Amino acid sequence: MTADRPAEFVEALATGLSVLECFDPAHPDMTLSDIARRTGVSPATARRSLITLSALGYVGQNGKRFHLRPKVMALGSGFYFAARIDEFMLPELRQIVETHGDASSVAMLDGSDVIYIAHHSTQRARRASAVVGARYPAHATSLGRVLLAGLPDDALEAALDRMAPVALTTRTVTDKAELRRLIGDARSTGYAATVDQLDYGITALAVPIRAADGQVVAALNSSGYTGLVTPEKMVAERLPDLRAAASRLSAATARIPALSALLTRP
Repeated sequence: MTADRPAEFVEALATGLSVLECFDPAHPDMTLSDIARRTGVSPATARRSLITLSALGYVGQNGKRFHLRPKVMALGSGFYFAARIDEFMLPELRQIVETHGDASSVAMLDGSDVIYIAHHSTQRARRASAVVGARYPAHATSLGRVLLAGLPDDALEAALDRMAPVALTTRTVTDKAELRRLIGDARSTGYAATVDQLDYGITALAVPIRAADGQVVAALNSSGYTGLVTPEKMVAERLPDLRAAASRLSAATARIPALSALLTRP
């Protein structure tokens, strides 16, 4: 048992969840050995988890390769409907896209990544659209930098210490000192802008969403095609609308305790 895990921590459950999480677009189906390697457990342990998940209907098997089954979507849909994403978040995203075009998303911080919890886009013809549940490295996104900027100093330093920034394009910032400076700028200005950090052709602007106590619990962004928009243009034209939408979403978390509890950082 590690120091940050309670005595009641169930290792088998943690392993099962890590097995589900190891499937992604680059690894849609895997052998037992693949799964054991990606989760860092022994093949025997991975096999027990797969047998259990298969019996419950979350994992299927085709020969020696395993894949997720549709039932796994129920694990995320509980959060989606409990947080009332359709009622409170999607209308704001649709309005941003209707006004400015392109795409808009809401994300939360999870370790060194951001997880999209709401998304609306008109960009499908230009590039692969982000989807709810997608994970991206926080260091390479406007959403991630705003969320990191919202951490207390000690939590931010711990997050940077754990982070191993990877260059996703030739423009991705991976130097931690430079990342620390950019995150500091996001704290000072209340927004973060990125150009071609996550992928070529993506320019994005993000602002924080706060709970009633002022804690940054999520972030809202607007993204466009680098060839058609600049950060300066986004700040001038989109920042006021993003801040107004974030303020309304922050007010929603204050009115609805259940929504606030779902979004609050653990």
